[in-house]
Amino acid sequence: MSQDAGYDHHITIFSPRGRLYQIEYAFKAAASSGLTSVAVRGQSSVALVTQKKVADRLMDPDSVSNMFKITENIGCMMTGMTADARAQVQRLRYEAEEFKFKYGYNIPVHVLARRIADIAQVYTQQASTRALACVAILAGVDDERGPQLFKIDPAGHYFPYKATASGAKEQEAMNWYEKKVDEFPNMNVDKTIQCAIMCLQSVLSADFKNTEVEVVIMEQGNRFRRLAEEEIETHLNAINEADA
Repeated sequence: MSQDAGYDHHITIFSPRGRLYQIEYAFKAAASSGLTSVAVRGQSSVALVTQKKVADRLMDPDSVSNMFKITENIGCMMTGMTADARAQVQRLRYEAEEFKFKYGYNIPVHVLARRIADIAQVYTQQASTRALACVAILAGVDDERGPQLFKIDPAGHYFPYKATASGAKEQEAMNWYEKKVDEFPNMNVDKTIQCAIMCLQSVLSADFKNTEVEVVIMEQGNRFRRLAEEEIETHLNAINEADA
C-alpha cells in the first residue's frame, strides 16, 4: 500500500512525499472542463481567446461565457468549473472596487493578480475551505507598464507572461507559443488577435466558426472590448487567406 494513502482526505496536510493532493485535484478539475484558453501580449494590446461550448441546445448561447470584465481596464478569462469561476470573478471585482475606494484610483493589473493569488494560497492552508477549481488569466494595459498578462492557478502561483494558456491543451499551446515568442513585441492589434486564434486552432487541430470562439481585446487607451461575431469572422478569413 502506498505510504501516501489517506493523505488526499486533507487539504492542509502534506503527504510523506511532500504533496498536497487536494490541490492537485483542483488542478485536474480545472482542466477537466474540456476547454482550452489562450492569451498573448502584443506591442500595445493583449488578446484573450477561448472556446465557446454550449452544453445544452436549450440554453441561451449569449449566457455562456468564460470572459469577464473586472473593471473598465481589466479583463479576465476563466477556465475550469463554472461555479468556482464565477465565485472567483466576484472576488476579483470586490478586491478591485475595495482598492479604488481605499486609494482613489483604479487597481493596477499586477496588484490585483498578487492579491487574488494570495487569497488562493490561503485556501491551501485552511481546512474549512477548499481550493477553487479554476485558473484565472488577467489582462490589461497599464499606464506605466503597458500591456500586462498574468495567470493565477488554484495553488496561488502568479506570474507575468508574454503568452500563456490554460485548460485541456495547455502544454501544447505553450509549446506553440515558444516558437513565436520573438514576434510578440512587434505585433499590432490585429496580429495579436490572429496569433491567439491560430494557436488555438493549431493545438485543437480545428477550423473554428465565428460562434465557436470568444475573443476579448485589451488595447492601449481602450477599455475591455469583446469582439462581435462579425469581427471574429473577419480575423478567421484573414488567417485562412494567409495560410492559402
